[in-house]
Parts: sequence; C-alpha cells; structure tokens
Amino acid sequence: MKVSKIDHIGIAVSSINESLKLYRDALGLEFTGIEEMPERGQNVAFIKAGESKLELLEATSDESAIAKHIAKRGQGIQHMALHVDNIEEAISELSEKGYRLLSDQPEIGAGGTKIVFMHPKSANGVLLELIEGDH
Repeated sequence: MKVSKIDHIGIAVSSINESLKLYRDALGLEFTGIEEMPERGQNVAFIKAGESKLELLEATSDESAIAKHIAKRGQGIQHMALHVDNIEEAISELSEKGYRLLSDQPEIGAGGTKIVFMHPKSANGVLLELIEGDH
C-alpha cells in the first residue's frame, strides 16, 4: 500500500451554501460544485486548497452519518482522507495488521471513487478514510 497525499479533509456543515461564504467568497478557494448522494443521505461539495481539498458534507437525512455527527459534536472536521494507490491492497494490509475497518470491501464515494473508513479506535481517535481515484 502506498499513501500518496492527504486527499481531503471532510467537514460536516449545516449548509453548504452558507459555508461557501467562508471558503469560496472570503478565502477565495475554488468551489467545484455540489454532488448529491441520496444513498448516503448527504450532499458533498469540494473546495480546492492547493493540492488537497476540503469536502463540505451536508446532511439530507436525519439518519445520515453527517446528521448524527452534527447532532453529537456540532459542525466541524468529520474525517481525514488519505489517497492510496490500491484500496483493495490497503484493506488487506491493514486488516492483516489488526486495524479495524468499517467495511471489508471498498464502497463508492463522491465522484465514483473507491473508499473505505478506518474505525477511529484504530486510528488514534480519527475517522480515517482511504480513497482510490480522483473526484
């Protein structure tokens, strides 16, 4: 497994449009659009910040992970994503080393990427996402 970069930092927000006032309008970062993800109960928007991105996550369902995050912790950083060259290899290697993943198979993320999350108890309290592909 090879980690090539921090792909993005996921930020749970109550409103993408309200958040754009800071990231796009005040900070001048490039907004690339909103993707609806009804299967996850959320909308996502990516903001380019140099070679990395910020992912704004807005709940569209009270049952979504984002809604639950905001209800428990408020708005803020929800996860950090690392780009890997081969997600299946990453899952296999981490599982063999005893790390707890939230799935044993990659799921489809924003932009058709392959993703898997590592349980925060296995990642020093951080919800860590591994991602393969570009969005």
